[in-house]
Amino acid sequence: MGLVVGVDVGGARIAAGLVDPDGRVLIRQTVPTPPRPTDLVPCVQALVNAFRGGYTISAVGLGIAGFVDRDRSTVLFSSLAGWADQPIGVELEQHLDLPVVVENSGSAAAWAEVRYGAGIGETSLVSCVIGTGLGGGFVIDGHPYRGRFGVAAEYGHIPVVPGGLLCGCGNRGCWQMYASGAALAREAKQLAVSGAPEAKPLLARAGGDVDEIGYRVVAAVARDGDPAALALVENLGRWLGTGIATVASVLDPGCVVIGGGLLAALAGVAASADGDGVELLLESARDEFRRSLPGRGYRREASIEPSRLGTDAGLVGAADLARSRR
Repeated sequence: MGLVVGVDVGGARIAAGLVDPDGRVLIRQTVPTPPRPTDLVPCVQALVNAFRGGYTISAVGLGIAGFVDRDRSTVLFSSLAGWADQPIGVELEQHLDLPVVVENSGSAAAWAEVRYGAGIGETSLVSCVIGTGLGGGFVIDGHPYRGRFGVAAEYGHIPVVPGGLLCGCGNRGCWQMYASGAALAREAKQLAVSGAPEAKPLLARAGGDVDEIGYRVVAAVARDGDPAALALVENLGRWLGTGIATVASVLDPGCVVIGGGLLAALAGVAASADGDGVELLLESARDEFRRSLPGRGYRREASIEPSRLGTDAGLVGAADLARSRR
């Protein structure tokens, strides 16, 4: 197959790109995620058709946060789209007259890193995608791992604090409640509400409105070198390392790749992941990982690396999985 369109559906935006067999995004387009679930299919259809003007497209890969059945066509559930048992792949194939493969966006990102990113050469890899929440995917023995029913790798809901904070999944103490963009924003807001003078730069960046302190605000202040914001990022890194140690104790990966919107915000560049804020987060995660890993000192440890594909990972992985039908 030649050119494939990869589409990554997020809570705030839908990113689409025309991807070649070497994983290069030749053209990309981003639009806001429509507020009504019924508008998603027409929106994706329009994005794909926009690339058809001067190019021959052989398939479409759609990545979405949610449970995707092993048929890789049906979304069992997605809170982003409000879908339940939605045969989105079949619907898009009918509208586009093209093969369509649907994949969990975290699994797509993991595959992209193995094929073209920070995990090239690795056969066992874990990807952590940190945005508002925490998602990701596994590649095991060189193959994407989806589980018996297609819903593996929901490790954002691994309990790390018994009886801890209530998660949207209905359980308490889930990993994503402590290692995500939402967790970073929550901690920053609590600092601001406390009246601590250290919170003044955060409030200033948010226009004096505590409710406007999101993780991108914290990341922007951290990029300026603010000690309080950097301390919040470092603390999040420790929680990240704690959970990675738990995942590694089960899967024993060779590499853990960290990506997503939070890293992009810390780097200040939408499609890359390097910079002081990123290094602080990763070093904190690496230190805590080494402290928490079972059998530490008697086993080889996974490396923890920033994504090389940044926020393109999801669409590149979805495109490649549609191309290879893996």
